[in-house]
Amino acid sequence: MSRLVIALGGNALGNYPDEQQANIRKTVKNFLPLIEAGHEIIITHGNGPQVGIINLAFEDSYENDDIPYMPLTECTAMSQGYIGYHLQKNLKQYLPNRKIVSLITQVVVDRNDQAFNDPSKPIGPFYSKETALRLAKTTNEVFALDANRGYRKVVASPIPQDIVEIETIKDLLKTNHIVITCGGGGIPVFNENNNEPIAAVIDKDLASSKLAIMLKADYLIILTTVNHAELNFGKPNHQILEKITTSEAKQYLNDGHFAKGSMKPKIEAAINFVNETNNKAIITGLNNLSNALNEIDCTVIVK
Repeated sequence: MSRLVIALGGNALGNYPDEQQANIRKTVKNFLPLIEAGHEIIITHGNGPQVGIINLAFEDSYENDDIPYMPLTECTAMSQGYIGYHLQKNLKQYLPNRKIVSLITQVVVDRNDQAFNDPSKPIGPFYSKETALRLAKTTNEVFALDANRGYRKVVASPIPQDIVEIETIKDLLKTNHIVITCGGGGIPVFNENNNEPIAAVIDKDLASSKLAIMLKADYLIILTTVNHAELNFGKPNHQILEKITTSEAKQYLNDGHFAKGSMKPKIEAAINFVNETNNKAIITGLNNLSNALNEIDCTVIVK
């Protein structure tokens, strides 16, 4: 049987707790055939919509001293907690005899990562220019104009270097746990000073790839809203990719076929995993997960 790291997109989960619970009840059913077949699975998940909503819930802290300011790292931890709770709760309903745990996870990034010189990942609500300037002064955070709709907080998106809890994850797997980890890409930290937290956002797919490499997984499976990566996506001459090599994938990246913030980080994550392990990465839709290991209706990336 195989060890699988399965990356689940945050957008597939919904925006609000009730919606998320309903979506997750459907989502976890897709994992069951793999679990029942004896495969060892490690689940990661995004948190894009969720962490923005948590951050927005504390927006009044900028105007009201009675409401505590909540740093992005804590918002990420909150999203890991409640998304993980929903996943493990619903998995447990189908697998009452299995040990299932969600783990708050810190991911090490490099203080010298160039992403910190150019914060570009927008999060949270839109503000007027005047409010953004005041907030930048009082919080030392960076705000930038986003899509001409207003100003938003922007943070760096550094490359994951290490996972603080990796030995704990390995121990849990040895005792037959299903582990939910690296939620939202993990909580970014600098490790040279007792895991000092830093306001940033780590790409979930790149963190999942790093996890899969460190766990020596047999497969990295990245779940999204479509069953294949495509060339010329959304155009009349689009081309479905069924099996490609990492060198072909790099060329397609260089040619600009994959959108930033969408398919691009998934392809990058797949390339990293395959080149490091010589194993396969698979990109497919959530509802096609049961077919993934048979390489049916999906994109497979090989060395």
